[in-house]
Amino acid sequence: MSRRTRDERRRRPEVDGSVLRWPGARGRFALFGEVLWVGALIALASLPIVTWPAAVAAGSAHLRRYVHAEATPVSAFFADIRAALPGGAVVGTATTALAALAGVELALSAGGVVPGALAGAVVAGAAAAAALTLALIAASLWSPADRWLALVRTAPRVARADVSGTTYVVVAVGLAGIVTWQFLPLAIPALGLVAFALVAIAERRLVRLTAVAGVAQPA
Repeated sequence: MSRRTRDERRRRPEVDGSVLRWPGARGRFALFGEVLWVGALIALASLPIVTWPAAVAAGSAHLRRYVHAEATPVSAFFADIRAALPGGAVVGTATTALAALAGVELALSAGGVVPGALAGAVVAGAAAAAALTLALIAASLWSPADRWLALVRTAPRVARADVSGTTYVVVAVGLAGIVTWQFLPLAIPALGLVAFALVAIAERRLVRLTAVAGVAQPA
């Protein structure tokens, strides 16, 4: 689908005179099914563990295309995986290492083997949580034309500029972790919902920036 066709579909007036900003999200049940499908794709692509940022980036890109009423073949998802994997694997390795360090520190503090291990576990856990949040923001910004190093550098600025959006990311991940802990098979829909939350937060940020730019323009 060409850019002109996409723009025309987004600007198409509805019966009530409104214009759909996200025409693909009109069918709510179909959207929910797509979210579940993306969750399964992300889970499959994340099996090697270090590939999870590339999987989330591809899943977010897939859902972004869907809500914009663009074509969403499975081949496009795996093409995005291949494009996001080189840099995404580096980010995945770093975040996985931080999470493993936090787990070791927590185990040591629980066993009381090493004095002061609790403080180390808190520090390592906070670092891992911050790294996970920034990696998710970077994944939500990813496109095939972007380099992960630039996205990782941009993510802290985005997090500071949109504190409420960053909070939503943390809440989404926290809820996904809770439901997965309660019942492991719920990890698949939880992953899809996290990807959808990232897309929604990024779209919200874009709408706010557009509104601010419109207000700033002279009459």
